[in-house]
Amino acid sequence: MRRRIQGLNDADQSAADQVRDGLFLVRVERAHHQWHARRPFYLLRFSVLKPKELSGQPITGRLYCTPRALWKLNWFLRDFGYDADLLGRDEIDEKKLVGLRGVAKISHVVADGASLLNLDGFAPAGQWEESSSVSRSSTSSREVMR
Repeated sequence: MRRRIQGLNDADQSAADQVRDGLFLVRVERAHHQWHARRPFYLLRFSVLKPKELSGQPITGRLYCTPRALWKLNWFLRDFGYDADLLGRDEIDEKKLVGLRGVAKISHVVADGASLLNLDGFAPAGQWEESSSVSRSSTSSREVMR
C-alpha cells in the first residue's frame, strides 16, 4: 500500500538549508521569554543580513536567564545596542529587542540525537566588516593547513 505524505521530501531540504557555523550580521525578528522551572530562557529569532548569499535566512536560538548564564544575556544586550536605561534597571522589554542588529557567532552541536544551535558570541553591528574579514582569513589559513 502506498501513501502520499505532503512535505515529506521537504524534510531533507530543510536540513540542507540550515545556516552553517560562523559569523553573521543579524537582526532580531522575534523575542519571547520562556519560563522553565530550572532553566528559563529567551527564544530569539534572527534574520541574517550578511553575508548576502544567506540574507533572509532565519536563525533561532536560546539565551538562558539562569544566574550562571546572565553574563551571556548581558553581552548580547550590550553589543546589540539594547536600551541602557532599561538594562540599568534590570528590565527587558521584548518589544524593544525586535529590530536590534549585531554580529552573532553560531555553531551547531548534537546532543542526545538532536541538533542544537549555540549562540557562541556577539559583537556590535559596526564591527561586522572587521569580524567577517578575520573569520574569512582564519578559515583560509585553516584550509591551507589541511
